[in-house]
Amino acid sequence: MVPALRYLSGACSRARGGFPGGFSAACRPAQGRPWPLCQGGRRASTRSFDVVIIGGGIVGLASARALILRHPTLSIGVLEKEKHLAVHQTGHNSGVIHSGIYYKPESLKAKLCVQGAALIYDYCKQKGISYKQCGKLIVAVEQEEIPRLQALYERGLQNGVQGLRLIQQEDIKKKEPYCRGLMAIDCPYTGIVDYRQVALSFAQDFQEAGGYVLTNFEVKDIEMAKEIPSRSKDEMKYPIIIRNTKGEEVQCQYVVTCAGLYSDRISELSGCNPDPQIVPFRGDYLLLKPEKCYLVKGNIYPVPDSRFPFLGVHFTPRMDGSIWLGPNAVLAFKREGYKPFDFNARDVMDIIIKSGLIKLVFQNFSYGVNEMYKACFLSATVKHLQKFIPEITVSDILRFYSAQDSGCRMEVRSSVLMV
Repeated sequence: MVPALRYLSGACSRARGGFPGGFSAACRPAQGRPWPLCQGGRRASTRSFDVVIIGGGIVGLASARALILRHPTLSIGVLEKEKHLAVHQTGHNSGVIHSGIYYKPESLKAKLCVQGAALIYDYCKQKGISYKQCGKLIVAVEQEEIPRLQALYERGLQNGVQGLRLIQQEDIKKKEPYCRGLMAIDCPYTGIVDYRQVALSFAQDFQEAGGYVLTNFEVKDIEMAKEIPSRSKDEMKYPIIIRNTKGEEVQCQYVVTCAGLYSDRISELSGCNPDPQIVPFRGDYLLLKPEKCYLVKGNIYPVPDSRFPFLGVHFTPRMDGSIWLGPNAVLAFKREGYKPFDFNARDVMDIIIKSGLIKLVFQNFSYGVNEMYKACFLSATVKHLQKFIPEITVSDILRFYSAQDSGCRMEVRSSVLMV
């Protein structure tokens, strides 16, 4: 496996600068349609690509789209383990288009968020995808939060976030009539969108440009092809073999992994370091009754506590007109488990044995206990929400919605916590 490690590592670094010329595939899919698993000029269980992207979520599909538009002569394939695309992280998040206010100035996260917000708005306009630029208030409800709020405002200005204002109580009421607060950051550039719809549009762009999408392809192994006399020169041109759980194979020159909550495991399969390892946290959202949705116009967020990697419980309007309240952040016992009792033995063992979770728990014990308490008792979450909108009551809550929210997914390496 050592030669494979070296090749894959080199492929990753070379991919940043560009790729060699592509090849003419034996067959092409109909425009806008995925390539069937058993179609091809070679034997039915094997296909060859210049580049394979593992993961059919929004990151994998955006990467595939960008690659094929920049390098149209390459043959590129996307492998997705599920029957449909974008059904996990992409379809289980709050749908907020963040403006980039939270991140450290000059950091890659800050640059990506600010530029990405502008790009997603432009893309949605171009493709006719519905979105709402409904804005966001980050509200200080306690005097001690005001210095943190002002520091966050300065950070947003340094990051180049558009239209930021510091507003007082009177202006808070103008923006959100039912919200109370001492001071707030008005961030009009924040919006909402259905990210799964965006991801499926990326997939359509990718396929119409000649790309291939292979669903029901759960990657089990990645290895280098052995140089044996029976293999043709054409086969050795694509020395990386990706095998799925059914024994079917795909060959390629380069691999890009975008495997979401399985990124560390796929990284390990490809010969790279599995650190930082993923510890899944589930976010439970409350849903406001339709007759009470008038209480919230746009996104309402608390002032974040820099000690923790979460933005706190907030009010989030959705594209369907509903209002989500939350999330909390509780440890999940399955990586793609969206219900409280979803369980996977391997995932739990990885959490206990391989991650830095124990150190994390001891460092944030009181916060964790509070999150578990709020997850168990609805009234505790509602009491927190009433700090912002006092009119909300327990009877106004319709039901729970569980999501593995990107803001609640953590990667842990020793004591280092990364969102």
